[in-house]
Amino acid sequence: MRLFYALAVIVVLFLFSYWYHIFFPLGWLCILALFIALLIDSIALFRPQDALQADRMLPEKFSNSDLNTVPIKVINNYKFSVRVTAIDEIPVQFQKRDFSKEISLASKTTDQFEYELRPVTRGDYRFGNLNLYVNTKWNLAVRRYTFKKDQQVKVYPSFIQMKKYAFLAIDNKLSQYGLKKIRRIGHTMEFEQIKEYVMGDDVRTINWKATAKAGDLMVNQYQDEKSQPIYSIIDASRVMKMPFEGLTLLDYAINSTLAFSNVALKKGDKTGLLTFSNTIQNHLAASNKKTHINTILEVLYSIDPQFLDSDYGRLYAEVKRKITHRSLLLLYTNFEHISALQRQLPYLKALAKKHVLVVILFENTEIKHLIDKPAGSTPEIYHKTIAQKMDYDKKIMAKELEKNGIQTVLTRPEDLTVNTINKYLEIKARGML
Repeated sequence: MRLFYALAVIVVLFLFSYWYHIFFPLGWLCILALFIALLIDSIALFRPQDALQADRMLPEKFSNSDLNTVPIKVINNYKFSVRVTAIDEIPVQFQKRDFSKEISLASKTTDQFEYELRPVTRGDYRFGNLNLYVNTKWNLAVRRYTFKKDQQVKVYPSFIQMKKYAFLAIDNKLSQYGLKKIRRIGHTMEFEQIKEYVMGDDVRTINWKATAKAGDLMVNQYQDEKSQPIYSIIDASRVMKMPFEGLTLLDYAINSTLAFSNVALKKGDKTGLLTFSNTIQNHLAASNKKTHINTILEVLYSIDPQFLDSDYGRLYAEVKRKITHRSLLLLYTNFEHISALQRQLPYLKALAKKHVLVVILFENTEIKHLIDKPAGSTPEIYHKTIAQKMDYDKKIMAKELEKNGIQTVLTRPEDLTVNTINKYLEIKARGML
């Protein structure tokens, strides 16, 4: 601020006036000039009422683990151009206290800027004041404006990721993100209609009775089986508390469930949801209504992890009692030791007898980094050996599940959604459900 620089110059003038007396009256003239300029600058800034207006245009909700845009609009009603410094009071969850943005506004104009925030936990986020500090080109006085106190926004599971995969599914560009087409085995599809044969149709689908009646070659047309019940089962116990890239395994599973459920609904299947830890927390029956994805979103938002030990006995009893039709069960969980898997294996095998069970396990990417890092000392060799053993145990657990007829997905947290949808497409293509 120029006021302090001007005062510093005046102090230097009075200092030199001790040796050169001519600087003494010059210093007083500078004080008088500075006082007049400060008075004019202050009147210009403080006299108009509501000369500056601003609005923080928060969206209705934020998407967890994604970059969310916060636009701010500023209107200058002054008769002269000003410089504005915006300091927004960001929610405490972000632990960000150094945000500021400087803009220049001409007279009677409007400007808009935006910044991005990436939340990593669900819940309510409260914004404080939007503080604007305005000054003229003289930069001698500063006026503070305060707008929009205590705005609140809810952070939901990643609906941005959900929309991205839904758009790609419609646009047939899933392969760009690692989603792959699965070769169909046999005709595991529902009959749709009889149509005239055209070049390229499978001759094995010719309907000879319809051909004889119509006098032209007619073929049966099939479509993917629809309205198949699919349940996402989320383990909300302490094994899902482990964080990667600031996000817990539980939130990775929640984001993936939302995106996958939306894709399954668009393909005509029924989707449901079940969460558990030491008790059954949520049970949402499978449905294919268009509004069902909103219900799933609200249930996922409200999941309150207790981080206690999971009870697979209760899970098996709940599934046996309430899911009576053969369904695809996607179980998001994590086992860090083979003994932990062995304790729950009888329940998993029992679930797999009646349903198609897919157990989704997480790779420990931090261990992967440790394995890839060269070892330069004896302790580092020990650490690397233990990391390799833990990584190997994960693969053994996946093999153990597959040996018992349980489908398995072992994936990095960041690849969870892609690999889950790939598994779903594979099961649909092979008619396993």
